[in-house]
Amino acid sequence: MPISRNTIGTTVVGGALSLTLAALAYPSMLGVQNTASNQSRIIANTQWGPLTEADRNFVVFVRSAGLWEGPSGDLAMKKGTTTAVREAGRHLVIGHAALDASCRKIAPELNITIPNQPTPQQQGFLATFQSDTGKQFDTDFANTLRVTHGSIFNTIAKIRSTTENTLVRQLADQANDVVLDHITQMENTGLINFDQVNFQETTPPKLPSAQVTPPVPQPGAPMVALAVPPGLSTQGVPTGPTTSPSPSASPTAG
Repeated sequence: MPISRNTIGTTVVGGALSLTLAALAYPSMLGVQNTASNQSRIIANTQWGPLTEADRNFVVFVRSAGLWEGPSGDLAMKKGTTTAVREAGRHLVIGHAALDASCRKIAPELNITIPNQPTPQQQGFLATFQSDTGKQFDTDFANTLRVTHGSIFNTIAKIRSTTENTLVRQLADQANDVVLDHITQMENTGLINFDQVNFQETTPPKLPSAQVTPPVPQPGAPMVALAVPPGLSTQGVPTGPTTSPSPSASPTAG
């Protein structure tokens, strides 16, 4: 199944690159004077364990991803021409609403500023979906979302295996369940061009940081919150563990 030329031109920034660049708009707001290239650098000590740059970037990225993938799911439920595409959209809406709730809960606890809008690149994906019709929508939707979820999947595993912060670890557990479900849903559409998807995941384009950095939220602006529409069944949709963990067994004061 071919992917449109425009979609090939814009999909996708790899997970690790996105996580590095996504932090650039936020360090001064987080009390960090310099953004180091060392993602393992501890930027805060919390009652849930140390918080590294990679931890912070992960929370920002999960929030940013939901701000465009949730609406993409809504479009799929309305515009998808097959049952499988519409079902994939339902899973996106429900899964990202759950992840979004977790991000909004832990961000203030960890003193992380989270975005209110997706990145310009992500907004471009949404614009493509909004203009697409028929089978072209189905194909662009399935392949673009398969690439973006595949790109972040390895990053989730790395965060889960390295973070010492229990709140971030919980978010990684939840994201692992949700993202794996979304990958499966995209594959269930039968529309995935695996050669193209694998190429885009392993050879992401080098885009300017402005394209892959979510805008800094305006002071005083109400926080956007993703929610499951009333009446939409959540049956059979994994949303991952959402229980609040206890503080770290060995918290570092500071």
